[in-house]
Amino acid sequence: MNTDPNSAAGPRVDMVAVAKDEAGMRLDRWFKEHYPGLGFGHLQKLIRSGQIRVDGGRVQTSTRLAAGQQVRVPPLQYGDQAATSTSSFAIDGTGAPTARPKQVASANEAEYLRSITLYEDEHVFVFNKPAGLAVQGGSGMTRHIDGMLEAFRDKKGVKPRLVHRLDRETAGCLLVARTRLAAATLARTFQTRSARKIYWALVYGMPKPAQGRISTYLRKTTAPDGDMMVVAKHGDKDAQHALTYYSIVDHAGGRMSWLTMKPTTGRTHQLRVHCQAIGHPIIGDPRYFDIENWEVPGGIQNRLHLLARRLTIPHPAGTGVIDVTAPLPPHMLQSWNLLGFEADGDDRADPAFPED
Repeated sequence: MNTDPNSAAGPRVDMVAVAKDEAGMRLDRWFKEHYPGLGFGHLQKLIRSGQIRVDGGRVQTSTRLAAGQQVRVPPLQYGDQAATSTSSFAIDGTGAPTARPKQVASANEAEYLRSITLYEDEHVFVFNKPAGLAVQGGSGMTRHIDGMLEAFRDKKGVKPRLVHRLDRETAGCLLVARTRLAAATLARTFQTRSARKIYWALVYGMPKPAQGRISTYLRKTTAPDGDMMVVAKHGDKDAQHALTYYSIVDHAGGRMSWLTMKPTTGRTHQLRVHCQAIGHPIIGDPRYFDIENWEVPGGIQNRLHLLARRLTIPHPAGTGVIDVTAPLPPHMLQSWNLLGFEADGDDRADPAFPED
């Protein structure tokens, strides 16, 4: 019996080149991306036994890869199963490549994501995330954007990556990177605050002044129904600075106001907490609306009225700027129509905030 893994008669051994946008990736992460069916414990065993090598040399799970290096991938069969590559083929029980069966669910998810796409090129997607759809999985969540992105893995097994987050009940522009290089570039852009994000909200009352800034420190605290953010003092443990600019676009007799807001920091629930902090919480906010004895007027749904309206960000490929606008979600459009707000063609809805 020929046991030489490199023999033509033996099991298949693949030599896989590290892609340019995979440079710097840890080896264990690389395997998770390309062979999600391979358990971490089995990966460690293959590495310890020298069956997995990089450019012919022994490695560790924490080894950082460089573009162009050759990863030796042995037959990934364990037990009665074989690990499945996320490339355009799988490895069957004999170690030979076979075509992957088409996933009906993935096709449906891809079709759905296409239907909510506001912008797309070879580097990024911008989706119009509907209110109520989670961005990532959590307790009891089986349907979310991150899971649907599995449908868009490319031939190299690369899955598009979330670049920022929106709360589950917040609608609007959600940016997703299609390559690792784009993800890394966009992450740096957000860290340097070069991305301009504009939100629309319907809030209780009428803030004064009509234009202003909200500067606080926020920290996370535990509540009976889950974690939430609260205003903190400078120097408090885990407190982070948060800054938001706002402007009133229109109002309904002073009872409710349409705000356009620009956060210059990206703290969890920042806009929702800041509106609560100035005494004008967002209509329909199940966590931060704290006005007692106030009922939602008839014709307005008791759902969070917050929209990630516009995203303007330098293109990760260095070719100009991505500038995308999302329409009002159905429940907010209903409220705008009821209150007589004109959502189209109003320059006041996108003012020149400070620091622009």
